Amino acid sequence: MRDTICAISTPPGIGAIAIVRASGEEAFDIASHLFPTLKLAALAPQTAQFAQFYDGDHILDQVVVTKFAKPHSYTGEDMVEISCHGSVYIQKRILELLVEGGCRLAGPGEFTQRAFLNGKLDLPQAEAVADLINSQSETTHHLAINQLRGDFSNRMRQLREQFVHLASLLELELDFSEEEVEFADRTELQHLLDELDTEVGRLVQSFKVGNVLKTGIPVAIVGHPNVGKSTLLNAILQHDRAIVSPIPGTTRDTVEDTFTIDGTLFRFIDTAGLRQSDDTIESIGIERTHQAISKASIVLYVVDVTRDGLDGIREQVDEFHSQADLADKELVVIANKIDELESMPADYKAWHDMDILFVSAKRKVNIGDIEERLAQFVQRHKIQDLSLLTNERHYALLCDIAAAIGRIRDGLESHLPTDLLAEEVRVALHDIGVLTGTVSTDELLDTIFGKFCIGK
Repeated sequence: MRDTICAISTPPGIGAIAIVRASGEEAFDIASHLFPTLKLAALAPQTAQFAQFYDGDHILDQVVVTKFAKPHSYTGEDMVEISCHGSVYIQKRILELLVEGGCRLAGPGEFTQRAFLNGKLDLPQAEAVADLINSQSETTHHLAINQLRGDFSNRMRQLREQFVHLASLLELELDFSEEEVEFADRTELQHLLDELDTEVGRLVQSFKVGNVLKTGIPVAIVGHPNVGKSTLLNAILQHDRAIVSPIPGTTRDTVEDTFTIDGTLFRFIDTAGLRQSDDTIESIGIERTHQAISKASIVLYVVDVTRDGLDGIREQVDEFHSQADLADKELVVIANKIDELESMPADYKAWHDMDILFVSAKRKVNIGDIEERLAQFVQRHKIQDLSLLTNERHYALLCDIAAAIGRIRDGLESHLPTDLLAEEVRVALHDIGVLTGTVSTDELLDTIFGKFCIGK
């Protein structure tokens, strides 16, 4: 029998309402002693009831008690949730009385871990609970919800069925190995491997996008000193995040902040101005600028439109292309300081609509055009495809599975013994089991659920 556990499930601090929960075989019995006026045993499961919560002979609080009978609860066990007023003292005292009655304080993620152990969730679904709690945008919320409802788990089950079929074809040959008979159709094996390779490969490739979505699409703001990079960052974020100064080289380190555009989280990185410098500290900042460019999905290259005109902008962009690695990156050229021009260039509209955005970061003119271009990037790359890999653990295991598929394919081509091919299939099936949680260890579970907040 597992211990009956308890924890506060709402964030620390004072609020209007707090929730304290208990789960385990003795949850009803322990809680009933705290509600003398409420017949908890007679209360119908999955119902809530107003009650007086007693601390000895006096009333501690007026609460709402919700009773969940196994297996129809979050953990799959008998559960009681107590919704009390948000006083820190009340929360702490309810927790103390539950512990005095026989509960044990829950560890991080222990309620969700019990849900997994009791078959209410598989491991990817349990991990999605943490992602859902931590989601910061509409897109990451949708990704977590899809995983929580089992979309990814269903794909893993289908993947496992395909590997089991592959194993059955190879195992049949092993049963008749002494007769040296080939039962497995090599064309069918190759077809199965192609399907597996395509599906696993697509999931592995999707991690690059999925992980970026989860942490925020990185956008590097770069350019020469004093072109208005920090002012642009502040204009996009709609608050003063970076220091703005007319002195060249003010920004000597990267400055980061996030902003949500059309439901997608973007992570903006203001960088040191690109130039040759003998200043040691500024040189370090410039090196970090190049690092930010290498990690970015989108680069906003800012130029001062008052300095060189359109031809000069083109020369700067060409020079930037020659100095920076922009492979697989979206480059958006921002011609800043249009508020300082006496008049806009004659062909401004054509340039603006094609590949240069003319803005005034200082006056916040055309900042919406930048946001629109970033939103277009999301749509163009079909990032709203919500069947994306976002979990590093899943990614590592699927990379191992992809490697096993490659070894099986090579083995077929080089006519390796069937037992060696079958062993590679078993390796892949084991990895799928570790991914979904059908194969697990205490160390693995402790690592996963230890990242959860207490009370979830």
